[in-house]
Amino acid sequence: MQKASTDHQAAAKDIKLLVLDIDGTIAGQSNTLNPAVKQAIFAAQARGIQVAIATGRMYSSALRFHQDIGSTLPLMAYQGAWIQDPITQKIHRHWVVSREIAHQLIDYFEQPELRSLLSVHFYINDQLYVRELTKETQIYAERSGVIAIPVGDLRQVLMNEPTKILALCDDTDVIDKLLGNLRRQYTPAELYLTKSVATFFEATNASVNKGTAVRYLAEELLGLQLANVMAIGDNFNDVEMLEYVGLGVAMGNAPTAVQAIAQWVAPSVEEDGAAVAIEKFLL
Repeated sequence: MQKASTDHQAAAKDIKLLVLDIDGTIAGQSNTLNPAVKQAIFAAQARGIQVAIATGRMYSSALRFHQDIGSTLPLMAYQGAWIQDPITQKIHRHWVVSREIAHQLIDYFEQPELRSLLSVHFYINDQLYVRELTKETQIYAERSGVIAIPVGDLRQVLMNEPTKILALCDDTDVIDKLLGNLRRQYTPAELYLTKSVATFFEATNASVNKGTAVRYLAEELLGLQLANVMAIGDNFNDVEMLEYVGLGVAMGNAPTAVQAIAQWVAPSVEEDGAAVAIEKFLL
C-alpha cells in the first residue's frame, strides 16, 4: 500500500500547498474539526505551507471549515464546480449543468421504480432545492447547516442552471445501479458522475472534478507545480485530486479502490488520520 518512504521524504520537502477534503477526512461523526487535526494544520501553515479545502459540499456549508483552519485561499466547493475567495468574494469559477441535462435527470429520477426511493437535491446559486423534505434530506440539511427549500416539481427552479445535482438513498445498491446506468447514458464529456459517500450520487458539469479544481488553484493562481501539492481525501470524488497531486494520501476509512490509488494510507478520520499524515510528511 505504501511506496518506499525515501520517495516521501524527497517529495515532502517540496510541498507548498496542502488540500483537504472535509467529510470523512478532517470531519468525522462530530461534524467538526478535532483539536489534533486543527493543531496539525496550524503547524503546517506556520511552516509556510498554504492550506485549502476541496469538498463536494455547498460553498455556504463548507465556509465554517475554511474559516476554522484560517485558510486565505479560494474555497473549492461542489467538487470544484464553484471556486470562490471568501475574503474578496470573487468567484473564480462557476461551472453548471445544462438545463437540458437537468430536465433529463429529473425525468430519470421520477421513473415509477425510482421516484419513491430517492431524495433529489438541486443546488442553484448556493441554495438547496428539493421536491419534498424527506428524512434523508432533513438529516443532510442539518449536518450541512443549510436550509432545504421544498418546491414540489423541481422543473420550476430550472430558470437557472444547477451547480450540482445529488440523489440520496440509504440503499447503496440503488446508488450503485443509478451510477452505472447513468454512466452508460452519459459520456464523461457530457457529465461528471461520482459518489461522495456510498449513499450519495452526484452529477456536475463534465469539466468538474477536484483534480481540475486543485490544478487551477495550484498552477494558475499560485504558480505551483503538482510536485508542490499534497492532498488528503477519503472517497471516489477525491480520486482525480489524489491522482493529480505530487503526494496523495487516502484515509483509512476510504473504500479500498480509493486507497489503492494513493501513495500513502492514513489512519481513519476518527483516529485523526489527517493529523497523522500532516505530521508524517509536513512537520
